[in-house]
Amino acid sequence: MAIKDHHLAANDDSSLPLIKSPPSAAATGDRTSAIQTLGNIIVSIVGTGVLGLPYAFRIAGWFAGSLGVVIVGFATYYCMLLLIQCRDKLESEEGQEESKTYGDLGYKCMGTKGRYLTEFLIFTAQCGGSVAYLVFIGRNMSSIFTSYGLSMVSFILILVPIEVALSWITSLSALSPFSIFADVCNIVAMCFVVKENVEMVIEGDFSFGDRTAVSSTIGGLPFAGGVAVFCFEGFAMTLALENSMKERDAFPKLLAKVLAGITFVYVLFGFCGYMAYGDETKDIITLNLPKNWSAIAVQIGLCVGLTFTFPIMVHPLNEIIEQKLKRVDWLQKHQYSNETDSVSKYVIFITRTLLVVGLAAIASLVPGFGTFASLVGSTLCALISFVLPASYHLTLLGPSLSLWNKSVDVFIVICGLLFAVMVHTTQSLECNKESV
Repeated sequence: MAIKDHHLAANDDSSLPLIKSPPSAAATGDRTSAIQTLGNIIVSIVGTGVLGLPYAFRIAGWFAGSLGVVIVGFATYYCMLLLIQCRDKLESEEGQEESKTYGDLGYKCMGTKGRYLTEFLIFTAQCGGSVAYLVFIGRNMSSIFTSYGLSMVSFILILVPIEVALSWITSLSALSPFSIFADVCNIVAMCFVVKENVEMVIEGDFSFGDRTAVSSTIGGLPFAGGVAVFCFEGFAMTLALENSMKERDAFPKLLAKVLAGITFVYVLFGFCGYMAYGDETKDIITLNLPKNWSAIAVQIGLCVGLTFTFPIMVHPLNEIIEQKLKRVDWLQKHQYSNETDSVSKYVIFITRTLLVVGLAAIASLVPGFGTFASLVGSTLCALISFVLPASYHLTLLGPSLSLWNKSVDVFIVICGLLFAVMVHTTQSLECNKESV
């Protein structure tokens, strides 16, 4: 994920408690222009996960890694269009009184189980992205302050009270500047890596022949593919992004241009990062940066920005939990009672605190950023981005599809499932080797 943070959440004045449903974008008439939609697509997809791509290229080889990113980019675009077609089909049958969600598609195809499965996968994948934030911050901060003997786990524990306090902020729009700041630091870090590569070429310290094109290990390409899927994981926002656009018919063309640009940047950055550091490339490329004041400033700036962006990342999780709380009979019965309203706030504060503590506990057990990103990308994100859209498309539009389109849908479902099993198996074998 990528590390996928749903920055769009920062655009609305979300406040506590969320017991009462906020008005939908469609109801308020808010629509975005093509430029605004372009920006929303980029910030919904591109995150700190891109800083793990050079390591994926090291594992897979520069050619195999580039091929994996291109394949994932094209497949993501294709499956996003499938999801939109499914939504349009559902709206044509049931009307457009309210916008249809990914969960609605699951319900239409598989009943209540389908809705729960879709929402569970989105929830778990978002948890994975949130955990990756904490791991990223902990790894970078521990590398800066190594002389003080503070480990990644130490910094994650330090973050817990900060993130708990930030999770109680009533307006997420107050945190949006930090999200932009983190994106700027992300870009600066990428520029640092490209600059290092250019300097090495100019100084003659670089040999192209020393870099592997295709890894001899069987798990190299799936590993890179898993990281790439993680980097493209803005999939759950597809319907919201398309529905928010003024000229919705222009969305597919705009999406194609944006994803083509993102894919190119991903390939270029992964290639340059691996070329710059070779076999010394670390799972988070910022850990390879020189220990000078400018590089350290970028690392600290990135960590500070992500610290304040973390509440935006977990906002969809809080919304899902609080929507479930909304269905509790006791809260429904006393929804408009002042006394119960106060109690509701305490309940929500407690659930948000427990969520942060739980995510931090998981993050402290993560062995490596690259391995974790690949595992989440190849399992949860692959199911959300490829398997479910293709299977829903086959179910909803099956009778009207050509044999070729049906075959493509079946192919995507099979490849997505095999991809998830293969990466999980290879990483389990690697873990077993390390433990022996």
